[in-house]
Amino acid sequence: MKIMLLLILISLLLAAGFLLVYLWAARNGQFDDDYTPSVRILFDDKTPAEEEGSTATNQTTK
Repeated sequence: MKIMLLLILISLLLAAGFLLVYLWAARNGQFDDDYTPSVRILFDDKTPAEEEGSTATNQTTK
């Protein structure tokens, strides 16, 4: 029975620690960017072939 109380105490302390870390992050602005995730899908990522092509063009013009 004592081990059960110890495990409950440890789990409550761990949960309180996670809550404190979350509150700290929320107060320091970690979750403030609401705009970027909604428009990120609209921008295309460069493929490796496109990146190689742009560096080859830059090398030939030098």
